[in-house]
Amino acid sequence: MSIFTPTNQIRLTNVAVVRMKKGGKRFEIACYKNKVMSWRSGAEKDLDEVLQTNTVFVNVSKGQVAKKEDLSNAFGTDDLTEICKQILSKGELQVSDRERQSQLEQMFRDIATIVAEKCVNPETKRPYTVSLIERAMKDIHFSVKANKSTKQQALEVIKQLKESIQIQRAHMRLRFVLPAKDGKRLKEKLRPLIKAVEDEDFDDQLEMVCLIDPGCFREIDELIRCETKGKGTLEVLSLKDVEEGDEKLE
Repeated sequence: MSIFTPTNQIRLTNVAVVRMKKGGKRFEIACYKNKVMSWRSGAEKDLDEVLQTNTVFVNVSKGQVAKKEDLSNAFGTDDLTEICKQILSKGELQVSDRERQSQLEQMFRDIATIVAEKCVNPETKRPYTVSLIERAMKDIHFSVKANKSTKQQALEVIKQLKESIQIQRAHMRLRFVLPAKDGKRLKEKLRPLIKAVEDEDFDDQLEMVCLIDPGCFREIDELIRCETKGKGTLEVLSLKDVEEGDEKLE
């Protein structure tokens, strides 16, 4: 799609239009395709990488620029950057039915990929293939939401899939070493956050190798750093505790 704007003689190509109605008027911004969803998911933080121009239009395809007075009345400011951010966050992305379907299909695959990377069968500790996760998602009739990030939706999928297949987040394997004077006290605080202890040695200091749910890592890290005043150490031995080979569903 190529749009010619006679107001400033800039030829805009590869355009994605985001439209917003506010104060009884229509406002549009011209963005790069594929960047709008990246901005909304938080993957892209540079506004210049998303906007083709920080001009606010009434109609992008005709090159009709919005009046400053209309913008001030509708948005309560004439700061174009802030107005563009509002439209980008809350406006409606204008895409064809084919583009929308293609986008949803790609998001579906991306969600399945994230789930496959993060999860295992808890009984065998083997990872699931992406195609198997896709099939399981179709079985539970999972519906992709275009306005939510794939990572958020992947976490939702994991919860829903637990009702139909054996699946859980793969555990992280950690080793931490704590000063002897903090060891016993900290061990009790850490116990609820640990899934399994694989090795433990308490002599001059407490050394432990354990498995945890990835969601608990930040809490464990902060607990060890704060309680030992930086004297304790935490090492990630593996991000995923998995067995070789892919899991199969009979």
